[in-house]
Parts: sequence; C-alpha cells; structure tokens
Amino acid sequence: MARETVQVPIAGKIISVNVRVGDQVKEDDVLCILESMKMENPIVAPVGGTIVEIGVAAEQVVKPGDTVAVIEY
Repeated sequence: MARETVQVPIAGKIISVNVRVGDQVKEDDVLCILESMKMENPIVAPVGGTIVEIGVAAEQVVKPGDTVAVIEY
C-alpha cells in the first residue's frame, strides 16, 4: 500500500488534532487545526485512507516540514 505524508505548511501552534491512528479519512477531511498569526488554518487530508501515524499533538509548536500524519491508501 502507498503512504502519503502530510506535512506542516507554515510555522504555528497546533490547536486541535481531529484524528487518531486507525481512523479512516476521506480526501479533504480536517486532520488538525493550526494557528498561525492569529488565524486558524485547517490541515486537510490530500488523499483518502487510514491514519497510520500522527506526528503532532495539541498545543505543540510546529515548523514547516514537520509531519502531521501519515495516511496509508
């Protein structure tokens, strides 16, 4: 099976994580909410599949390139 790694696009702080390992997601489902410059930015799934890894937690400060999640499809 193929794997898609979802990465953080901009620096900020994770406000909430909406998925857990084992969850099924569809394309464009919100994986987490990232706060950057006082704006809330949803990080969405680029593909549908199963979450096999989560790389962030609520209140975590992240930078571009950090792994949000890995989706197996």
